[in-house]
Amino acid sequence: MHDMDHRLLSALRDCGTDPRVAAAARALSRGGEHGALWIAAGLVGAAADRERRGAWLRATALTVTAHAASMAVKRVVRRPRPQGPDGAAPLVRTAGRHSFPSSHATSSAAAAVAYGALRPAGARLVPPLAAAVCVSRLVVGVHYPSDVAAGAALGALTARLGAGWMNGGRSRG
Repeated sequence: MHDMDHRLLSALRDCGTDPRVAAAARALSRGGEHGALWIAAGLVGAAADRERRGAWLRATALTVTAHAASMAVKRVVRRPRPQGPDGAAPLVRTAGRHSFPSSHATSSAAAAVAYGALRPAGARLVPPLAAAVCVSRLVVGVHYPSDVAAGAALGALTARLGAGWMNGGRSRG
């Protein structure tokens, strides 16, 4: 697993040598910092969809909860961030030193599951953007693929477990 993590990271980090790819990865990484992109999306959803305002706000709360859970796991695991090839610096600064799990991936997957359950448009639009945020963390060189996979699993699980609460106690149907 360690070898595969390093090889995949190296391949994706190489994509960041293209200035256009690097700029897109930086923008996605910055937007995903502390779940900001997903919090904003949830608040816009709540403002625009009056019929499901409460569900949007609860979905946003689930996304924040998932992000907080990933931060707690990071404090326990304390996996250092990857070192770039030949000591190359990552393409973005990070809020912390620890890598596992990726909090960007956690909040992105939580948003994809939660917001996708609220509207068909969310189910079509959010997952590709969430995946792009996840991949951006590899391109900018601040996470291993296993960090991103674990974060995505944690986020999806958090949103799935909170789905009944998000929908006001009603089952999805």
